[in-house]
Amino acid sequence: MEIGIYTFGDRTPDPKTGKVISAQQRMHDLVEEAELADQVGLDVFGVGEHHRPDLPVSSPVVVLAAIAAKTKNIRLTSAVTVLSSDDPVRVFQDYATLDLISNGRAEIMAGRGSFIESFPLFGYDLEDYDELFIEKLDLLLKIRENEVVTWKGKHRPEMKNLAVHPRPIQNPLPVWIAVGGTTNSVVRAARLGIPMALAIIGGAPDRFVPLIDLYRRVYTEMKHDPAKLHVSINSQTYLDEDSQQAANDFYPGYQLVMSRIGRERGWTPMDREQFEMLRSPEGSLLVGSPQEVIDKILYEHELFHHDRFLAQLGVGTMPHDKIMHAIELLGTKVAPAVRKAIPSAEIKPAESKS
Repeated sequence: MEIGIYTFGDRTPDPKTGKVISAQQRMHDLVEEAELADQVGLDVFGVGEHHRPDLPVSSPVVVLAAIAAKTKNIRLTSAVTVLSSDDPVRVFQDYATLDLISNGRAEIMAGRGSFIESFPLFGYDLEDYDELFIEKLDLLLKIRENEVVTWKGKHRPEMKNLAVHPRPIQNPLPVWIAVGGTTNSVVRAARLGIPMALAIIGGAPDRFVPLIDLYRRVYTEMKHDPAKLHVSINSQTYLDEDSQQAANDFYPGYQLVMSRIGRERGWTPMDREQFEMLRSPEGSLLVGSPQEVIDKILYEHELFHHDRFLAQLGVGTMPHDKIMHAIELLGTKVAPAVRKAIPSAEIKPAESKS
């Protein structure tokens, strides 16, 4: 199993002091975190796109290019690219360039995004939310497969026999579809034969089993290559040698972020009791000691038989040294134990029971 990290580059107020670190410092911290992830043998580092002051990475590919220059082996992915409000030609060119810089380590994780700021910012109508993603994904995949493209859609000028350069080292350039639990998104990924990343950010993981089963069933019905079926489970994560210390360190920033999002979306504020339920053995949070995180990943693998796990390491601002220590534990304690417990033969291909 591949084990990796993704981050939104949070710069929320410190719950104790109210201080907010600068965007400049957060960018430098991100590069250091990725360097360490590479050094401790993690497989993937992802950066999410947002257009908010508290989540300052508006252009993941720029950050990933800086990381590429400082790392050797770790794969570099967006998490996610908000494709609906971007130009697929430019997205492909940017990540093809990243692929060249990184010697073939770039990936695109395409999604519709969980925030809406990018739509008015780039002049798109939210009423076209689904249509934009479907159309732009179609163009991105056509560019990936063809150097010279002819294409016509509704939301972008047509292309007539136009070449798109540069071309990446990897052929094809890896593209994943990120989903948050919507059936239509799962079916779309399966019909297209594209790897799927499922973000579990609340509730009980076992409620997502039918979606993974659906993905495998439709993928098989479409007669795609079973060897190219890949599923990633993405979960909010934090760890320390001491379980209670991990919980105490993680909770304040997490509570601030989740309560703020709750106010925006009409949810109830997060409290400690809810938090402890989420980090229980069958909850969605992987927050605790290395062994607890190992056990949780193995539990999720029993449910999903996935071949990649990405930890959203840190939700809300946390001290850089603590995040660095958590990365070290993830790479040196958790990843080796998980890889030993889950031989590649145990990863379920398309023909698995659904």
